[in-house]
Amino acid sequence: MPKVFWTLSTMSLWILFVLALPSVVDGSPAVTLRPGSESLVTSAHTNSLPETAEDTEVYKEGGAVIEEGLEADAMATGELNPSHYHAQRAAKVVQHYLNTRHSSPYRRFELLRVHKANAEEVAGSGRKYHLEISLQETTSNTTAKCSAEVVFPVGEGQTPPQVQASCGDLSKINTMVQEEALYQQYKMSHAPLTAHNLPDSDGHIDPSMKPFWYLGGVAASFIMLKESNESTLYNMAQVANVTQLETENNQLRFNYHVLVHDLVSQEIGHWKLLVSWSPPEGVKVLQMEELPKCDCEAPPLNAN
Repeated sequence: MPKVFWTLSTMSLWILFVLALPSVVDGSPAVTLRPGSESLVTSAHTNSLPETAEDTEVYKEGGAVIEEGLEADAMATGELNPSHYHAQRAAKVVQHYLNTRHSSPYRRFELLRVHKANAEEVAGSGRKYHLEISLQETTSNTTAKCSAEVVFPVGEGQTPPQVQASCGDLSKINTMVQEEALYQQYKMSHAPLTAHNLPDSDGHIDPSMKPFWYLGGVAASFIMLKESNESTLYNMAQVANVTQLETENNQLRFNYHVLVHDLVSQEIGHWKLLVSWSPPEGVKVLQMEELPKCDCEAPPLNAN
């Protein structure tokens, strides 16, 4: 008798299993999330990012994730997540714009935080971003809050973004004493400056060379502002070399070779720049030229 009961129970289970098959065949099976997979579903939203600084940095540096976000959210409008790629990209353009107008070997601005970001389509003009951001001046660590508008123009060809920015605290940063001392030192020097690999492969920059690292970064902002569009996110990676030229019209002049990193494509662009600077006139980029791409093996960063 127990044997017959076991057989009937087994047959009942098989009947239940067969009855359940149509739901699988019809394409409507139940979905079971493994523990922790809920976060994968949440992060797939086109305008959401982890809020921690660490996760944001990984997002900004990871080319594959940036490309994924770019493709999914290329036409995002309205309020944007401040940590999202599109808000960060527009804010970095503001950083480059301000550096081309207010920076020096002792004054250079870096994006600190995006507080608010909004995007809209403007008929016949392009996409306009409204931003509230904080910038940090890298020498004094002074923080400035800015309101800005960035328009990425539509149409054929590479047209630089149009930027308007209001930053009330920038005028308080005064570096004229340091700038004048540096200017007089290198204007009168009998040994023109030559330096390589700022920073080196260990991330080190000799303190005496930091003004020329900043000057290279300011000059690179002219490139990054000119080349920025809705598919880029630029940082300067390194000053490969800098050589001082003969002073002309009271302007110190330098040949720079800088490496510019596009975090979206993960490409490193090599640019040659002719840069002039004096405290009264500020930084000017007289010539810029992108060097041809090379399939050859790149030298190590600490090579001269």
